[in-house]
Amino acid sequence: MHEYYPLLMNLVDVPTSTILLAFLVTLGAGLATGIGSILAFYRKKTDKKFLSAALGFSAGVMIYVSFVEIFPKAIESLGGDKSAYVWTTISFFIGIALIALIDKLVPSEENPHEARDVTDLNSDTSKASLMRMGLFSALAIAIHNFPEGLATFMATIESPALGISIGIAIAIHNIPEGIAVSVPIYYATGDKKKALKYSFLSGFSEPIGAIVGYFLLVLIFGQSDGVMGFVFAAVAGIMVYISLDELLPTAEKYGEHHIAIYGLIAGMIVMASSLVLLA
Repeated sequence: MHEYYPLLMNLVDVPTSTILLAFLVTLGAGLATGIGSILAFYRKKTDKKFLSAALGFSAGVMIYVSFVEIFPKAIESLGGDKSAYVWTTISFFIGIALIALIDKLVPSEENPHEARDVTDLNSDTSKASLMRMGLFSALAIAIHNFPEGLATFMATIESPALGISIGIAIAIHNIPEGIAVSVPIYYATGDKKKALKYSFLSGFSEPIGAIVGYFLLVLIFGQSDGVMGFVFAAVAGIMVYISLDELLPTAEKYGEHHIAIYGLIAGMIVMASSLVLLA
């Protein structure tokens, strides 16, 4: 995996196939919101136990890879000494602060990560209120997906196997977000196509965020191992925050506590096994 790390310094030096793979992985992760829409339309009830385990699995993958793979790489790129550890730790918590600030600032009268079934909505709820709920959810999710897209894109450039693992985890995470967007819009308009469109658009911000974020980093900060170390530490913080603030709480809302935890452990085992096989 170390052979890919220098390629982060300049996209011009990265093989076209790797750039395309990074974009496709990020695009696929983002557009998984559409899967949520389809599930909402064609199933009367969400399979809550399965989604709970899947979300826990996703959290396990992201937490494990953040601490075991990404955080050490950030330390290494910053010099590998005590000061590198200090700066990596600071950058890690800056990443957490960034995503927490986004959480705080986005308009969210309704939590976009709230577990919702098609049958959860009261028929007496006004159509205007439902439409507002769906649009706010779409906006909040689109903003959240920017840093997630950057994390997936850069991880795939650094190591395709690692990036695909993260992409799958984020895709699972995006499925209930698609439900959160599409269900209220569908009940407000009766139009499945419109609900599906807004669900896909909220996820499409992920690949856009990846590309825009990367080029801004290169343009503003230049090509430096140190800069990429700071970025990867912040990405680890973002992923841990997403797991603890969004994935696990949502998993517990969908199902039982232990199902979410079993999923979490399974995700860690699968991620650990894949890293051992790739070592």
